[in-house]
Amino acid sequence: MKNQNRFLLATFATAVAAAFTVGLPRAAHADDVTPPPVPDNLKVEAGNVPFLVGHAIGTQNYVCAPTANGGVGYVLFTPEATLFNGADQQIITHFFSPNPFENNTNPAVIAPGAIRATWVHSRDSSTVWAFVGPNNASSDAAFVAPNSVAWLLLTVAKAEDGPVGNGALAGTTFVHRLNTHGGLAPSTGCASSADFGRTAFVPYTADYFFYRHSNAAD
Repeated sequence: MKNQNRFLLATFATAVAAAFTVGLPRAAHADDVTPPPVPDNLKVEAGNVPFLVGHAIGTQNYVCAPTANGGVGYVLFTPEATLFNGADQQIITHFFSPNPFENNTNPAVIAPGAIRATWVHSRDSSTVWAFVGPNNASSDAAFVAPNSVAWLLLTVAKAEDGPVGNGALAGTTFVHRLNTHGGLAPSTGCASSADFGRTAFVPYTADYFFYRHSNAAD
């Protein structure tokens, strides 16, 4: 009788554990990261696959300054955004910074390195610096929401591990900025030299998809 009770208890425990396991959400894998369709000029090179997505909340930050054509307008000087995973956990910080592995081609900037879009992983400090290549931005109304910043394909200039190695972003090759809402520079407040130096911090949201070589995928 005692052995029978033990058998029944073990069977019950196994059934409960199995039911509980089925009810748990599956861990996210690279195959679960699915970018939306994009314009042809934003398609990632074959041989690269998405492995991580971050849902960004932040601002696009502008300053009123002279423009290249001799006019006056708002110029983007940095984004400031926090990227979250599907569980609303902070995973990445996004901003502009100099890439110490590249020569600085802007004589107005003293700090070494070209200024690049930058992402730093919150857990391991692995870092990506990337740039928008020619014709790698789109405001196509078939994809981009009204009054929103462009969708972008960014090519990685440098990706590195954090101080402990094996960084989550270290193998990144491309970054997509997609599903944007908001973030455009204001249409007023920067009309003459009297407005130089005026700043505007414009809220935006976006999804950032990170890619790596397919032979590096899990």
